[in-house]
Amino acid sequence: MDVRNLEGSIVALVTPFKKDGSVDFDALERLVDFHLQNGTDAILTLGTTGESATMTDDEDNSVVAAVVKQVAGRIPVIAGSGSNSTQTMLTKSLTYQGLGADGLLLITPYYNKSNEEGIYQHFKTVADAVDIPCILYNIPGRCGCGISERNVERLAAHPNIMGIKEASGNVAYAAKIAHLLSDDFRMYSGEDALTVPLMSLGASGTISVWADVQPQLVHDMCRAYLDGDVERAREIQIAGQPLINALFSEVNPIPVKEALAQMGMIEANYRMPLCPMADDTRATLTDALKGAGLLD
Repeated sequence: MDVRNLEGSIVALVTPFKKDGSVDFDALERLVDFHLQNGTDAILTLGTTGESATMTDDEDNSVVAAVVKQVAGRIPVIAGSGSNSTQTMLTKSLTYQGLGADGLLLITPYYNKSNEEGIYQHFKTVADAVDIPCILYNIPGRCGCGISERNVERLAAHPNIMGIKEASGNVAYAAKIAHLLSDDFRMYSGEDALTVPLMSLGASGTISVWADVQPQLVHDMCRAYLDGDVERAREIQIAGQPLINALFSEVNPIPVKEALAQMGMIEANYRMPLCPMADDTRATLTDALKGAGLLD
């Protein structure tokens, strides 16, 4: 499936775990069905929200294969193949391509960081080697490094790099790279609180945690903006802020997994160092879910 024209709401899907720590594939199937039935435009698996940092290669491969099989070409499936090791990211990328992923999400080299040329080559190495489109992932708050404006410009020219997930939270940075956006290079908001502001700069939609719990609403918000109903998109964005704030009241994906558990979709199980929410933030999240009409 061609993802180069992808617009709208791309869910950053959680990976559900059983109490014994293994992947809960039955719950994963329910989640995928939930998104297929509720307007999600594409699924990202094994992103930050998917907890892939604590999963084995075999588990990663099994999750990608399961999602691809269940989706069966109805919407695009993007796999997060990032690593701070370029060779590992390349190996993962080729594997996920072979498993049927339609696109890849590639992260900056966290921990070791690298210099400007190293960061450029980190992404270019994978983009040169795979046959499916790649999305850059700029999230300096997690990685300790970002993608400079100059490197975005260089990488945007690569025929196999289709866009950037912009999760720095810095609207000024997004504005500085907005002149690079086109049908061949798109921006996706990586901050749920800033989706509509980034769409006003030319973003094509969002890669969203919020969409895990309200997929139809996030789809509708993006679609409204893309169709010219800016007021409707703005209203949804503003009304969603209390729930968005609660979903990020602790480190992602702890709150969103708790939210899905309260909604009866999964069990709120994590792998260390992630652990269950504190009582006060859980109570705030419950109130936000009730306010959004997701709990009685």
